[in-house]
Amino acid sequence: MNYKNLTPPDLHKIATLGQLKAAGYEPRSVKQELRDNLIQKLKRNENVFPGIYGYEETVIPELQQAILAMHHINLLGLRGQAKTRIARLLVELLDEYIPVVKGSELNDDPLQPLSVYAKDLVAAHGLDTPVTWLHRSERYTEKLATPDVSVADLIGDADPIKAATLKLPYSDERVIHFGLIPRSHRGIFVINELPDLQARIQVSLFNILQEGDIQIRGFKVRLPLDIQFVFTANPEDYTNRGSIVTPLKDRIDSQIITHYPKTLEIGKQITLQEAKIKPEQKQLVKVNQLVNDLIEQVAIEARDSEYVDAKSGVSARLTIAAYENVMSAAERRVLINGESKTYVRVSDFLAAVPAITGKVELVYEGEQEGAAMVAQNLMGKAIRSQFLNYFPDPDKQKKQKDKNPYKPVTDWFGEGHTVDVLATMTTAEYKKALNSVPGLSNLIQKFHPEKDETEKLFLMEFCLHGLAEHSLISRNKLTAGTQFKDLLSSMFTMPSFGSDDDDEDNYK
Repeated sequence: MNYKNLTPPDLHKIATLGQLKAAGYEPRSVKQELRDNLIQKLKRNENVFPGIYGYEETVIPELQQAILAMHHINLLGLRGQAKTRIARLLVELLDEYIPVVKGSELNDDPLQPLSVYAKDLVAAHGLDTPVTWLHRSERYTEKLATPDVSVADLIGDADPIKAATLKLPYSDERVIHFGLIPRSHRGIFVINELPDLQARIQVSLFNILQEGDIQIRGFKVRLPLDIQFVFTANPEDYTNRGSIVTPLKDRIDSQIITHYPKTLEIGKQITLQEAKIKPEQKQLVKVNQLVNDLIEQVAIEARDSEYVDAKSGVSARLTIAAYENVMSAAERRVLINGESKTYVRVSDFLAAVPAITGKVELVYEGEQEGAAMVAQNLMGKAIRSQFLNYFPDPDKQKKQKDKNPYKPVTDWFGEGHTVDVLATMTTAEYKKALNSVPGLSNLIQKFHPEKDETEKLFLMEFCLHGLAEHSLISRNKLTAGTQFKDLLSSMFTMPSFGSDDDDEDNYK
């Protein structure tokens, strides 16, 4: 009988060491376990890391190689690159259940007991030693490296209360209070942001990584721990807050470099997967493809922006939070207006500034501009970039004069007309405001005749923002929305102190 072929209910019927041996159990190291299970998944062409996008040709092959080589792993990359998520997915490569000596705090293997408690229990009961089963979810330990982490937290220390209660000297192994790492025996231990760990604490990991044993103060303790270590680190930390000491780095077998999504489509997949959108929001608010493109484009622009610190990176959390904000802005409008549903507008996209301001680290020039201004600048660049995917380049059309498709729109604004698009407009008011611009509806019909009415309305507003980004009309920020008018007239109009136009901004 092979215990691996037993189902969980049958496994739990194996309750003693004797029954475990009869079932054909043989000990395996955790690295061997990960390797064997990965081999089986690869042979079956299973997706080993579900929900991880953009790493299919880069990070995942390197990670699989490291597991096959039975290496300790360091995931090196900027924030928001799924390092911790990858580490947590490694749990799925463990066996669903493993046997442990009942009551042991170090998850002792019944055939290879490690702690004094387990050794004494096996010696006393032999084949009748009680056995219990540990699920793989309980074999994962994660610790965020912070300055207050101590050797006692990770490795352990002598417990004076244990010594007094058991009336044992400090030299007895039974008085040791084991830290997180020994308690992770036969499992996966993850240290996030390794460079933030003080150098003297990093030194305490040397022996564990190389020889698999721990050192606690002056005690002669040698525990051949069986642990798969996974570290995560941010290259920015190497200079700003700390570093990985060289001997420790040398003991980490594989260092795998992560990266941001290489295409907009991959970025959208990640954002849509991670965004927490409530079912009732999905019923009230409908989203078109261009909105998702615009949100992802903001992150792309931020990673290339002169105002944003490139070394710090721009996390995928920016687009996730922005998408959630956009949906909430549309939901708020439909609730205020008492409508049954609504469609996301460009004005909802512009309402996502709070999701951006806290997600980017600014350089000196960015700090001078201000976080909100930088966020608006990034949104403007995103609109400008995506505009060319839907409409002809306005800079090239200027030379064509009579053939310029934007001329009816710009001429109308040149006659002194304005149009206000407010954030809380009802659908009817929104439609009326956009249709008041002569030639705008015809422009959308010419280039996107296949779109339905709601998508055409979105493109009408988007077109106005795009023309403003190309300096063909003026876009001014109002307290409750946006005003579009002629570019020249806005240059000669001085807003009165305290008026709405006091916030005038072309997002440039």
